[in-house]
Amino acid sequence: MPSLPIAPNDPWLAPLAGFSDLPFRLLCRELGAAVAVTEMVSAKGLFYDSRNTKRLLATAPPDAPLVVQLFGADPDYLSRAVTALSGEGYAFFDLNCGCSVRKVVKTGAGAALLGDPDRLVACARAMVDAAGDGRVGVKLRLGPKPPDFCALALRDRLTEAGVAWLTLHPRHASQGFSGRADWDRLAAFAAEATVPVLASGDLMTADDAADCLARTSAAGVMYARGALADPRVFTRHANLLRAGQGLPDLPIPPICDVIRRHAALCRTYADDRRALLNMRTAVPRYLRELPGCRALRDRLCHCTAWEELDAIINAAEHLSHESVATTGDAE
Repeated sequence: MPSLPIAPNDPWLAPLAGFSDLPFRLLCRELGAAVAVTEMVSAKGLFYDSRNTKRLLATAPPDAPLVVQLFGADPDYLSRAVTALSGEGYAFFDLNCGCSVRKVVKTGAGAALLGDPDRLVACARAMVDAAGDGRVGVKLRLGPKPPDFCALALRDRLTEAGVAWLTLHPRHASQGFSGRADWDRLAAFAAEATVPVLASGDLMTADDAADCLARTSAAGVMYARGALADPRVFTRHANLLRAGQGLPDLPIPPICDVIRRHAALCRTYADDRRALLNMRTAVPRYLRELPGCRALRDRLCHCTAWEELDAIINAAEHLSHESVATTGDAE
């Protein structure tokens, strides 16, 4: 069994290419994420693209427990990557077998591994041998394209190879994020699994996660797009479970306070230019449901200074207060 928390009340933050950097991971942890996974890191890139890879691997003491997600199709490189990272203090690893981006798939990595089960298992085994027991997971999709459900056969082979947990996004690689996540197949996958299974896919709200856990045998959930839309999903997740135990709700901060905290983390842990660009991407998602904020979202596209961002957040807060006064609905 892994020494990572995997339970219904321990939601994870998914590996999100371009988004789950250190500031966002820390924000989600403060709001209730039990575990976070890095953006996917190229096993070969560790040895050939050190500057970009170091940015992806940036961490800090509050960023624990942390799982490093690797992608690659060469067992030797994956083994070397895990060995090198273990020597730098990283303890947990995940193999990406679901990314269908062309530049990843054309190398035989990501979702391409679903079409080469023997190689996929060899890659996972190499990582396990390098990391040790309880330290490696694999993130899967159902298969390359419908109606293939190769993940079901891979489940037992990966368990035999020593993988400590599995994550299933129950769509096919060819679907991307279209259609609906197939929770019936997720249930079938998790039903006889002998290692913990994390559910991923279409968990946009805490209610979605509760429904998924009730309908499947998943041991826990991994939020992806739901966390991007509103990282307070982790606090709401905790409150659903606390309500079932008769415990009082944890406070949910107003969205503008969340934005300010995200900005502060970005300014602490990222260079100024990248930090501001990150906020220009994140804030429109956070404000998408605030009435009358379209003009503010447009201003964000041209924001080039932190003072301007502060002014936009203050204006959004004013709109939020006006909306509450009009509708009577507080956050």
